[in-house]
Amino acid sequence: MVAPGGVPLVSGADVEAAAALIAGVVRRTPLEYSGALADRVGGPVWLKCENLQRTGSFKIRGAYTRISRLSDAERARGVVAASAGNHAQGVALAARLLGAEATVYMPESAPLPKLAATEGYGARVEMSGQSLAEPLLAAAEHAERTGAVFIHPFDHPDVIAGQGTVGLEVLEQCPEVATVVVCAGGGGLVSGIAAVVKERRPDVRVVAVQAETAAALPGSLAAGRPVALTSMSTMADGIAVPKPSDLSFAHVQGLVDEVRTVSEEDLSRALLFCLERAKLVVEPAGVAAVAAVLADPTAFPAPVVAVVSGGNIDPVLLLKVVQHGMSAAGRYLSLRLRVPDRPGSLAAVLAELAAVGANVLEVEHERTTTRLGVGEVEIFVVLETRGPVHAGEVIAALRSAGYAVTPE
Repeated sequence: MVAPGGVPLVSGADVEAAAALIAGVVRRTPLEYSGALADRVGGPVWLKCENLQRTGSFKIRGAYTRISRLSDAERARGVVAASAGNHAQGVALAARLLGAEATVYMPESAPLPKLAATEGYGARVEMSGQSLAEPLLAAAEHAERTGAVFIHPFDHPDVIAGQGTVGLEVLEQCPEVATVVVCAGGGGLVSGIAAVVKERRPDVRVVAVQAETAAALPGSLAAGRPVALTSMSTMADGIAVPKPSDLSFAHVQGLVDEVRTVSEEDLSRALLFCLERAKLVVEPAGVAAVAAVLADPTAFPAPVVAVVSGGNIDPVLLLKVVQHGMSAAGRYLSLRLRVPDRPGSLAAVLAELAAVGANVLEVEHERTTTRLGVGEVEIFVVLETRGPVHAGEVIAALRSAGYAVTPE
């Protein structure tokens, strides 16, 4: 198949060949039913758990496919890659399994667990710059200088075919699927999935999902060519890619039915959902498909398969994102109250909060602001609630008790 711009697309046969190549190397990841999502969508929803894949993400599929097809002479020169973490680990393990030396350039902002895991798989890691742009340039220069083969994270047919084996498994595990929802950064995963799904089941919708603050595909599709973002800022570092390649863009343009974006709040809410309801440890990029379904459940004809693409999350970031998700889900409530500046006022407020079942996490006093009258004090409280309905009950109870309450 050839895209409108003349770029040859990966075929279903290419994906099937990659599946035969990686059999016994990668894990056939489980498809887990999500009753909680199904209730929202109004039909069956399944999670394709690539967070349980070797190296913690789908990236080993494409990396192994690409490196295994190098000649002996090419593998002897070694391989080099650039990555924020997941592609790095996939290349490192694939290279070790295939007897090639690997060098990986990572941004200085790369999470420490991803860096440590990449080194643990046997790669030599070099740090370069703050975004993925600098490591990509450094890796290309390394390849030119040393003769090592550059393993691009998404701009190669073998990589796309390898990633497409996720879609092949989805069709085999859920033959009745109507919609496949996939995260997208550079577009390698959704390109491969769309290649095999659209050839075998053209009736199935394929939806790509990007973080709205790092979404290069909508602008590129509007322009009819890959267009680079001038800036990005998202917790989903794994899909923070400023520009698709000509190859991945051609696949998205020709095969993907829709591109949607999700907010940072959507991502953190979905991560919390996966932890609490699906019992899955995921990273922000890996949960983008679930975030899209949660944000607009009626937009996805069922049965739905949402690809959970990775689970390599820094525990420090996990803590921050869980807190962010709790807030986005209405489970944290911040309030300011004006009370008389006299003994017992704080105790009275705390008694009201206890009576309505709110858990106090933080308390601060403010006496010097010009907002206050003489003899008044402002109390700032952060509360843990059972959700938006309970939060409304807390506010109503305080106001009923005569307090001036300002939610933040």
